[in-house]
Amino acid sequence: MREFAYHKASDVPDAVALLDADPQARFLAGGTNLVDLMKSGVERPARLVDVRQLPLDRVESTPEGGLRIGATVTNGDLAAHPEVRSRYPMLAQAVLAGASGQLRNMATVGGNLLQRTRCAYFTDLTKPCNKRAPGSGCPAVQGEHHNHAILGASSHCVSVHPSDMAVALAALDAVVHYETADGPGELPIGWFYLPVARTPHRETALPAGALITHVSLPPVPAAARSRYRKVRERASYAFATGSIAAALDVRDGVVHEVRLAFGAVASRPWRARAAERVLTGASAGAETFAAAADAELAAARPLPHNGYKVTLMRNLTVAVLSELLEADATR
Repeated sequence: MREFAYHKASDVPDAVALLDADPQARFLAGGTNLVDLMKSGVERPARLVDVRQLPLDRVESTPEGGLRIGATVTNGDLAAHPEVRSRYPMLAQAVLAGASGQLRNMATVGGNLLQRTRCAYFTDLTKPCNKRAPGSGCPAVQGEHHNHAILGASSHCVSVHPSDMAVALAALDAVVHYETADGPGELPIGWFYLPVARTPHRETALPAGALITHVSLPPVPAAARSRYRKVRERASYAFATGSIAAALDVRDGVVHEVRLAFGAVASRPWRARAAERVLTGASAGAETFAAAADAELAAARPLPHNGYKVTLMRNLTVAVLSELLEADATR
């Protein structure tokens, strides 16, 4: 591992100033992804700025009826918070599906949003990778890609985003708030992650040196009846092969509101807008749910070895929405 300087930030302005002065520095919170990447040589920061002790570790209700989630709230504390569990159960379920208890107790909300892909070509310095070395190529296109993207990919990158939490946040229209040397800013989660296009090394729209301070959730009444479902190759401690965050509000047999986001199918959490348009105002039932999934997956461009994800996501959408419908009918 490359030698690096270490500084414990005293407050948010101190942390931001340190990164503004040193573009080779990185913020350190839980370190569950960054430290691994430093060990493999993918990340080589000259300085780590420790932000774990900053006062960004609270979950609070907002005057509008939503939640404000601090960037250094651990994933474990987020999943256990009573307001998250009762008002946004898909978020609690997504976090619990994400990793072991030990990792959840270290990993933070801000770090989870910024975690890097687990594509084996990205983490192997002996292989080319456009995310790691722009212009070097994407060997996954012709190589091992059974768990790679079917939506929104390009010839420059077919990797998927690994976060479970971010999928739920996408369905909930979360907003990411940050601080820079020029002042505060915010990005809706739908704009936070950049399309892959020709620049897969640029993963988010965060300004250089920005420190995520918190994530805000709007009031979403339908989210009280929501679910996160993750499919993976082993029962626990594995990244998704496909996942869905879904909320469903049905009134008199008609879909009044629906929110859907897919995970492990694109380089970013995939908000299923086409499916939502098909469902809104339609009769609730398996046939409609399947039609909505088909509308969303019509844009899929699977590679030779990951076409199974199209069928997987179709079946997952129908199953989870049907479960929500049945649960609503028994209330």
